[in-house]
Amino acid sequence: MKTIIPVFMCFLAFIPSQASAVTATYTNSSQNITLTGLGGSNGIGQSRITWGSCAYDGAHTNCTVSAPYTGAGGGGTISMVLSYLGNGISPFLANSISPGNDQIQFAPFIAGSSVMVSLQENIGANVKFLANLQFNFNFQYSSATCTGIAATSCAVGQVGLTPGATITGTAFGTFDATPAIQSVISAGSYGGFSAVSPGTWMEIYGTNFANVLSQTWATADFNGNAAPTALGGTTVTIGGQPAFIDYISPGQVNAQVPSNIATGPQPVVVSMAGGTSAAYTATVNVTEPGLLAPAVFDLAAGQYVVALFPDGVTYVLPPGATNAVPTARAKPGNTIMVYGVGFGSVTPAIPAGQIVTQSNALQSTFQASFAGIPATLQFAGLVAGNLGLYQFNVVVPNVAASDTVPFTFSLGGTKGRQNMLISIGN
Repeated sequence: MKTIIPVFMCFLAFIPSQASAVTATYTNSSQNITLTGLGGSNGIGQSRITWGSCAYDGAHTNCTVSAPYTGAGGGGTISMVLSYLGNGISPFLANSISPGNDQIQFAPFIAGSSVMVSLQENIGANVKFLANLQFNFNFQYSSATCTGIAATSCAVGQVGLTPGATITGTAFGTFDATPAIQSVISAGSYGGFSAVSPGTWMEIYGTNFANVLSQTWATADFNGNAAPTALGGTTVTIGGQPAFIDYISPGQVNAQVPSNIATGPQPVVVSMAGGTSAAYTATVNVTEPGLLAPAVFDLAAGQYVVALFPDGVTYVLPPGATNAVPTARAKPGNTIMVYGVGFGSVTPAIPAGQIVTQSNALQSTFQASFAGIPATLQFAGLVAGNLGLYQFNVVVPNVAASDTVPFTFSLGGTKGRQNMLISIGN
């Protein structure tokens, strides 16, 4: 039976109209797409996806659907490749979005699986978009046949509800590579606040941010001491000014906020080969201080601050808390080092985007406290050889021994928002 059946595979597919989009519209594919019903439950059909033609390269099975397209880059050939580890049966599953619905979406991918969409433009360029669960394309069957169900019931939703039933055919549709921002926070391991500040680090989450699985800046990306404002073809602006990009992936970009950005609501925009995102409004404060306290330091007793002894290798943690690094309790009189971002200006001024090469001191007053007892501060400033990273050398005060001593700080008299612990011995 020949039919046209809409099948939408979309993840976070809303793209605001203000974005500058790169959309490819493709016609009948050269390969078939097959959905095999698995039954589902409560009216939610589930199917296994057999995607075009597959080849095993010794490590991964790569399944390709290709078609001519128009639009982006003057047209050409689009290739949509689903890859998975090994050479077994396809692990890709699709679920109806609601009971009886012919609109489906991929189930979560297993480890080692990915989606790569390539646009081979007629002008010669080959532009790739690595997606993993975060991509925007839809296809419709242009000529489909079913087995295992009546011809009059040949529909995607019904196939998913019928174990062993299949629907097979060529497809047409669109692929939208436009970046889309979902959220912006300050560095997650340093508090992950909803606002940012000049010179701090921000994490941008969304879709279609990069056409590589991941990339972190390297020495070659720097111009002397100046950090890159583009990485792998991805750029970020905030308040119309370029940010300094440390890391990119399809779903995340890490960047340092420029120093002279104005406070208040500011637009954040991500651009790459797929176009330019709609602006996402982020709040910029004068400071947005946070100390290093990552999830790996969130132990059974609570969230511990990352504190180092002067040897640079021993962490202040309860003995036995981890076998990955040396640990020890700090004692009154010991000097320990904690690290942070978003603490504001230093003297002399060192702009964002520049590797720190000179001695400096934090302008605002930093105060660390152990169970409410203030500590003596020996140093507060930016760390040499880094960008936007502050170091605070504090002397442990005379405080009662405990593996769960509350650790707090204030900046300019304003208490920080993190609740942290530190291990103190006798």
